[in-house]
Amino acid sequence: MAKEARWSQAALDDLGRQLADVTFCVVDLETTGGSPAKGSRITEFGAVKVRGGEVLGEFQTLVNPDESIPAFITVLTGITDAMVVSAPRIAEVLPSFLEFARGTVLVAHNAPFDVGFLKHAARELEIPWPKFEVLDTVVLARRVLLKDEVRNVKLSTLAAHLGATTTPNHRALDDARATVDVLHHLIGRLGTFGVHSLEETREFTSTVTVAQRRKRHLADKLPHTPGVYLFRDRRDEVLYVGTSGDVRTRVRSYFTRAETRTRMGEMVGLAERVEAVSCATRLEAQVRELRLIARHRPPYNRRSKFPERTTWLRLTVEPWPRLSIVAKVSPDALHVGPFRGRADAVAALDALHEVFRVRQCTQRLGRAPRSSPCVLAAMGRCLSPCDQAVTPERYAEEVERLRAALESDPQAVVDALGRRMGDLAAQERYEDAAVVRDRLASLVRGVDRTQRLLELTREPEIVAASRRDDGWEMHVVRHGRLAAAGVLPHGRPYEPWLAQLLATAETVAPAAGPAPACTVEEVEIVRRWLTAPGVRLVSGTWRSGYPSAARHVR
Repeated sequence: MAKEARWSQAALDDLGRQLADVTFCVVDLETTGGSPAKGSRITEFGAVKVRGGEVLGEFQTLVNPDESIPAFITVLTGITDAMVVSAPRIAEVLPSFLEFARGTVLVAHNAPFDVGFLKHAARELEIPWPKFEVLDTVVLARRVLLKDEVRNVKLSTLAAHLGATTTPNHRALDDARATVDVLHHLIGRLGTFGVHSLEETREFTSTVTVAQRRKRHLADKLPHTPGVYLFRDRRDEVLYVGTSGDVRTRVRSYFTRAETRTRMGEMVGLAERVEAVSCATRLEAQVRELRLIARHRPPYNRRSKFPERTTWLRLTVEPWPRLSIVAKVSPDALHVGPFRGRADAVAALDALHEVFRVRQCTQRLGRAPRSSPCVLAAMGRCLSPCDQAVTPERYAEEVERLRAALESDPQAVVDALGRRMGDLAAQERYEDAAVVRDRLASLVRGVDRTQRLLELTREPEIVAASRRDDGWEMHVVRHGRLAAAGVLPHGRPYEPWLAQLLATAETVAPAAGPAPACTVEEVEIVRRWLTAPGVRLVSGTWRSGYPSAARHVR
């Protein structure tokens, strides 16, 4: 009697595709830079097709990027303009590569880089992108190798540590060959973890644990609406605040492979429940998210936790005004900002001091000061009111020039520092010219941000609307703060509905100067919505286009 087979075909299928039977296409690219979205191009393809440890074929070609290769890239790769001038262009190479890789699993070391360039090229050429499965040897190495086994997971480090037969040298085919050796070694190590199939490998490299997946039920009762969600721990403390146009769908993604952030995996492991705050519109959800982050300061949110930490430039109100860096806005002085940090504010301050000869000392001076001049006065960089070397009227003229640059248009600073950069460049003092450039950029960004804030903080009330499928979403903005949000259904009488929305809107008192009656980030989010296509002003006098530093922003 024949012995019954131990394994059925169905049981074998359940094991998934065995790694020894999978055809991998290991690819490496050389490029002119780090981002295809910023104009970087592919200069070389290298690919090796392997299955079961056997090399099935190789693909290699230089690519003419139709642009000059930066010098530092040539130093790194050895690829020169002369080498690629007669090479085929990407429109010829990409279809050939896709044919070579058809039916395989793409493998790359830092796969998002290489696959990102390939997808970008396909989009530009309007070539449909095949739904390749992708395996990243960087991720695989981090999961397989011990933390103290290698100092990092760079390809050169792994190749040397694992004994690759090819040394990576920033040329595409050699790097692809080295990646093949790394891949085979890592696959061999996977067996010690009981991982033998492609499906098990994907599960093994996923940052989402089984325990996290078991928490998918936390999303079950959440709404499919715009809103804010709050992850809470067993003590009901807020761990993380987020927002989405579909709260339930977004929260469910935290329990799947779609969530790859290590910190989020840690956060989900601590979460015991998820709370949702439904919102009428996406804008309301974004604003509520900011306010809840500022209120709870969740440990797993990185941004918006400390909105009170701001840095401004102030033109002081004194007999002899000067510029100072402050953390808060007062109602009796001119302020510019807020800046991204103190370093940016200092850079802007230095830019202004290069052009305007207001005093830089910090002591208080009476109307008739009597003290010794400082070294800046001797250098001609200060009008020196301390020893009465300047009249109050002349000093006031200089202050008014400075005020005009801060309140309306910093053209005088742009012109003066532009000439300064030109002089430094002519002397081949490029690093000094770069310092002046960065100072000017900090100032222009600060003035532009101030003007954008003032556009809204000076408006007592704005009502604006945007059409959507189920009606008109409307927002009431008072002194830059979102005071109310709602959706007017199609066919419903407009005036009584709006009257009710205004009656229930938050009362908002103006804050000092450009500082809003909310956070700066909230004003900027509101302004982006107001200036979006299709948004109509229902009431109010607001218009975008403050006299303008924006034209100087690069």
